Amino acid sequence: MRPVLADVYAAAQVISGVADRTPLVPSPYMSAVTGDDFLLKLENMQPIGAFKLRGALNAVAGAQDGAGVTC
Repeated sequence: MRPVLADVYAAAQVISGVADRTPLVPSPYMSAVTGDDFLLKLENMQPIGAFKLRGALNAVAGAQDGAGVTC
């Protein structure tokens, strides 16, 4: 199933207040390689240091009642 923009907005509502906003930081090296502005999204700056927090939180929140979750 391919996500659409509405899925992104719905996920943003689910994770709001749990996942922190993380900075976009310029990468001079990648800008030089690509010839254009290049920004890195630092998801590792989440309080727990996990870059997969957003997707995992959204997936667990969407699990059906009674469904088990294994990590």
